[in-house]
Amino acid sequence: MSAHHHVQSPATTRDNDADLARWDDDGAPPAQPRSSPDAWLRVGAELGDRLVALSGRQDLLVTCRPGTRSGAPAAYFPTLGEVEFDARLFAPLKPHEIHPRIVGDEERYPAAWGVFVHEAAHAAHSLWTQPAGADPRVVEAALLLEESRVEGAHLITRPTDRTYLRTSARTLVMPDIAHPTLKGIEHAAAVAALILGRRDVGILDPGETRAVADLCEKVLGADLLATLTRIWTAAHQCADHDATTMLAHAQKWCDALDTATPALPVPENLTDLLSGAVVAVMDSAAATDAADLAAQAAATNAMAAQSKAQAQDRAQRAGQRRKAAATAKSVFNARGTTVTPDGTPAPHGNPVTGTRRPTAAEQRAAARLSRALRAAAYRERTEERTTSPTPPGRLNMRAALARDAQRAAGSVPTAEPFTHTRRRNSPTPPLRVGIAVDVSGSMRAACAPVASAAWIVARAAALTDPDSLTATIAYDQHLTALTRPTHRAPERVTTFDANGGHHNLGDAIDALDHGLELSRPGAGRLLVIVTDARYNSDETTQAATRVKQLTTAGCAVLQLTLTAQSLHLPGTTLLHLPQPSSAPAAIATAATDAIRRTR
Repeated sequence: MSAHHHVQSPATTRDNDADLARWDDDGAPPAQPRSSPDAWLRVGAELGDRLVALSGRQDLLVTCRPGTRSGAPAAYFPTLGEVEFDARLFAPLKPHEIHPRIVGDEERYPAAWGVFVHEAAHAAHSLWTQPAGADPRVVEAALLLEESRVEGAHLITRPTDRTYLRTSARTLVMPDIAHPTLKGIEHAAAVAALILGRRDVGILDPGETRAVADLCEKVLGADLLATLTRIWTAAHQCADHDATTMLAHAQKWCDALDTATPALPVPENLTDLLSGAVVAVMDSAAATDAADLAAQAAATNAMAAQSKAQAQDRAQRAGQRRKAAATAKSVFNARGTTVTPDGTPAPHGNPVTGTRRPTAAEQRAAARLSRALRAAAYRERTEERTTSPTPPGRLNMRAALARDAQRAAGSVPTAEPFTHTRRRNSPTPPLRVGIAVDVSGSMRAACAPVASAAWIVARAAALTDPDSLTATIAYDQHLTALTRPTHRAPERVTTFDANGGHHNLGDAIDALDHGLELSRPGAGRLLVIVTDARYNSDETTQAATRVKQLTTAGCAVLQLTLTAQSLHLPGTTLLHLPQPSSAPAAIATAATDAIRRTR
């Protein structure tokens, strides 16, 4: 048996191809693929693949081509195991632009996909068959009730398909309204079943169907409409295979119409009235869907903007950390040179004037502070008590008697008479103290006391805990490390003078933060800023931003001022010292409080 050749040989020779190649680009728009019935075969096959997930069945075939045998937009043939789909529903898309196998491609043609979902609901839930000899009118009524029943059943397993079913309602319902097969009261009843039935299963909202509900109540009467509502509500609860119950509901439908129709007047323009009401319902549903899509798009854009802002913030923080690391590396250099804001050595402007031996008073102050820090860092041992039914532990006689009573009563003993106490030593938190001193010309009075305080704090911290670290940076426009974050106690006091200009507190805080890990919990952390805060706006903003980051991380920030003309740096705890000589004691007290508050 010969096979059909789906790839035909070219109809031109090599010479003809060379001649035609010269005319490939003649300035005209590129040729578009032609739409033919054969081009829709792939679309139908891919729809069949998606039908498996929609209906839960693998024995169905999807036929997609322009026009249908049934004349409807789509149809399900249970005896043939086939779903027929009109390719014109995809307009204006061409077959090469449609890829149903890709999940999410259906968002480009929601109305067509909604019709397909509706037929999938029929394939999954319209499993009853009409018995031989059934009244055709009753069967037609049952099929009418089946429309909303299958959509309600489909929503139970696939609630996310509601949007597509709402979109498809216009395509499915409007042809029945414009070209009705029923007349008069039965036409109005059919419209009520199609629209209000979808309302009751959750496809349409009650507010959207108000126009049809009011018109049907006016035409059918409140009693008949209530009876029909009870019938389709009961049909919604019918099982998929229960043909007897479904036909019984259809029979009640026909009987209710036969009883009430003779007494009900029929408006002359009933078809137009019903069409207008259904159009109002569909327009209201479309407006609701458009508003929901707009809100969803706004929420998506907001989330995207938030994610972008968070990513930018993370990137900015990472850049700041890298810059802080570079600044700390350049400032805490072994040679003790002054560095510029970009980390290069400054040719002049070093405020350090030399070193000296500590006085006896400074040594006594360091010893007192060391004892105070050690006492503040001490943590009581924690006790953990556990009970058990067996030793070791102290015997509790009441629990022992209760256990014996439980055993004598024949129940499972739950009392635990032995109590064991476990005591554990709590770790001592280390100390991290950073001192930033302003060495601009207005801070000359602070030089001697701050130099003394820096040595006292560094000496006391090294004697208290080997893990404790301190560092001191003198800043104006440049940065100079007076003490470095090492575990060794300094032997000499570094002296300095204040004769600089401008203020680079932001970079000084970055260097101290990175060198002492002031942003990391687990230690007593304190940043002391000795300054009059008489900065320009940019310098104040940069410093306040760094201070806020440290306080948010749990680091205490203390600002010491020596003159009444000093300003308050935002975010810091302000402490005014009329006597500059009291600065070492104030810094020691703040360091003790910081380590005492550490948990």
